Amino acid sequence: MSFLLCFLAVMLFMLIGEWVSTASKAYIPSVFVTAVLFIIGFWTFIPKDVVTQASYNTEFVQICIALLLVHLGTLMNLKQLIAQWKAVAIALLGVCGTILFTLTIGTLIFDWHTVVAAVPPLTGGLVAALLMTDGLKAAGITTLVALPVSMFITHSLIGYPITSMMLKKESQRLINKFRTESITLDPNRQKMTMNGTNSASEKRIFGLPDDYQTSAFILVRVALVALLSLYVAQLMHGIINSFVICLIFGVIAHQLGILETNALNRAGVFNWLIYGLLAYVFSQLNLTTPSMLAQIIIQIVVLIILGILGMYLASLILAKPFGMSRPMAFACSLTALFGFPADYILTTEVCKNNSSTSDEEEYLLENILPKMLVGGFATVSIASVIIASIFLKLI
Repeated sequence: MSFLLCFLAVMLFMLIGEWVSTASKAYIPSVFVTAVLFIIGFWTFIPKDVVTQASYNTEFVQICIALLLVHLGTLMNLKQLIAQWKAVAIALLGVCGTILFTLTIGTLIFDWHTVVAAVPPLTGGLVAALLMTDGLKAAGITTLVALPVSMFITHSLIGYPITSMMLKKESQRLINKFRTESITLDPNRQKMTMNGTNSASEKRIFGLPDDYQTSAFILVRVALVALLSLYVAQLMHGIINSFVICLIFGVIAHQLGILETNALNRAGVFNWLIYGLLAYVFSQLNLTTPSMLAQIIIQIVVLIILGILGMYLASLILAKPFGMSRPMAFACSLTALFGFPADYILTTEVCKNNSSTSDEEEYLLENILPKMLVGGFATVSIASVIIASIFLKLI
């Protein structure tokens, strides 16, 4: 029975987050609320392995990531994906702004090892944090071992509401444009909303009767594309991140008619997988304690402020040359603070809560979601790991 109680606790935290986000019109993002609830729970009455007991173990999460990224590829086309090179450039240059400010101003305030240990997780995800933790242990700098993971946990909490604010500004700008210019969407376009389905003109190479178009049939095809993606990533020895390849292959499979639009939604498993992945991300919050944070909170907050300031100034300078609004450029840079799936959740929440019609929601998603996804992959999945490997040599 304990496993069912753990599942209930995880889903209750998710539910409260969603309700708060809806009630606040996404001013308070669900991921922020849920993360805070997990932290309070871990520090009080929730077991540290609550997510694992709720069935969301490491193996399940690896399946979630691969399937979800292939699925997200079915929401885009190759033209949309290629067009996001500007978002990648701004996100990466925003990270450069973070590194510049923390390594210059940061080292005037704190010692070199503190800054070096904190920067990789500040510009990325858990992998970078764990790499730096292992590096500090190997170097015998035990006083800073808790810093990378604590930085990873704290910067995402700060990043969620700031990113939500930027996305709301961008969505308001786009909605005004949509209404004043009387923009109409192609009814045969590829839809990105949860209820998006195949258009009559969409290519499908499996012309089976509807009775055979089952959820299992969809999952088999998504899993095959994901498996092929991971195999190709292995052959390339990590030159291109496996997550990126899953997304690209999802796009290609959809264009060829192997996968339909919104594949996992049509199979009825998308929400289950996204909740599982989110639960796993939040489970990392059990790595810190109040006493651990109390010892290093000043360093963390100051370096986060410097890092975000660096992102902001870089975005401010680059927005116009790259043809983006300042809020959108800043939001792309901020994906370095959390990555996937939080970038997807934040974007879809804001687009849903700031639109009045399904067409408005579609228009917002088409103009915002691809940028946020590729920005998150460029920073968290790729750049932060490279940065961590370089910074390990500086300890």
